[in-house]
Amino acid sequence: MEPPAAAANAAVRPHWWGTLLYVPLLYLMGWLVARPLALLAPNWRSDQVDLAGLVVALILLLTSLPLRLRRVWQESNPWLRLGLAVPGALALRSGVRGLLKALLLLALVAVGLMLAGQAQWLGELNGALLLNGLLLLAGVGFAEELLFRGWLWGELELQLGARRALVVQALIFALLHPWYRAPGLEALGLLGGLILLGLVLALQRRADAGSLWGAIGLHGGLVGGWFLVQKGLLQISPAAPGWLVGPGGADINPIGGLIGWIGLGALLWIRRRWWSKDGSSGSP
Repeated sequence: MEPPAAAANAAVRPHWWGTLLYVPLLYLMGWLVARPLALLAPNWRSDQVDLAGLVVALILLLTSLPLRLRRVWQESNPWLRLGLAVPGALALRSGVRGLLKALLLLALVAVGLMLAGQAQWLGELNGALLLNGLLLLAGVGFAEELLFRGWLWGELELQLGARRALVVQALIFALLHPWYRAPGLEALGLLGGLILLGLVLALQRRADAGSLWGAIGLHGGLVGGWFLVQKGLLQISPAAPGWLVGPGGADINPIGGLIGWIGLGALLWIRRRWWSKDGSSGSP
């Protein structure tokens, strides 16, 4: 992967307020557009209306991103710069590698829980669970990676430089998740796990020559796969300690526990040589 030209980075520097307000304004517009649905479809629950607002916000993001990259980043090929419009072989290879890493992490957590006597194997899946898992894989993986390891990382790189942007994007990614809802020290464990995940996903993109599909596969695979593990494959003891399995009670987030930290730390160690690489959001 070739880094962006130094002269181009020096010439293009987005205003910080534009970076700060871009996504919140899209979310606000999606929320406002979805409000009338509460009147047109009175049987919809409030969470369904909110989900519709998120879908509208995502559509607005997909529509406006190319315009922002052309105007603010002076980028002639926005989808390539974001890591989506890459050669088919690279997209397939990186996506599969990301999914395999997600499966390995999930297997580590599942085996660790069973060996610790905190979970029992059920192996009960059905079509509805599989569909929900696939929707989480595609929806969360694509939307969050496009937002954080696509747009935000590139925007920060133009403002802060490649090395600082790598860390800052992971911090923002972590802080924007509801880690603070966990009790006491479990909240800090979850925050730390989210930071590790943000770093792992960024290094995954670097290792994939700028392709975003590996990060999408890894992130989406973890979210959708863990849904299947918790809802159908394992029965996790309600008395399992949060420091080991992760906070959340009935809806555990394993990246906040010791087993999740070990898995993410191992991935960081494997990808350690990519820390020194610049040009994370450059063209492959």
